[in-house]
Amino acid sequence: MAEDNLFTVKIITPDRVFYEGQVSMVEFNTTEGAIGIYKNHIPLTTVLAPGVVTLTESEDKKQAAVYAGFAEILGDKVTLLAEVAEWPGEIDENRAKAAEERARTRIAAKDADTDMVRAELALRRSLVRQDLCASK
Repeated sequence: MAEDNLFTVKIITPDRVFYEGQVSMVEFNTTEGAIGIYKNHIPLTTVLAPGVVTLTESEDKKQAAVYAGFAEILGDKVTLLAEVAEWPGEIDENRAKAAEERARTRIAAKDADTDMVRAELALRRSLVRQDLCASK
């Protein structure tokens, strides 16, 4: 891969710099849909949606899960500020399945005391975790 096609991607969470490296492409979900970024993309700030981030490096691809936050896209740098980011090896698939079951139960019950937005986000997070584990 030509070095001149590479740009810097940084994924930052409240507790760590999750990833920093050179990539030829980064793909992630926004609240407006999926987006793929190459070097020299137009400047853009957008809201992250839960999903899998794919980082195409010179020699391989890496995938991680992110759940919410913001993305700043500049010509030679992309920064994702995420509430949470996880590598596949950091995810307990059985726990993710149990979380899905709990979230689906809360949503189906339609209890007036249930925070439906929170339950839907928990469901989405559990599904993202499972998708990432299935792809490793």
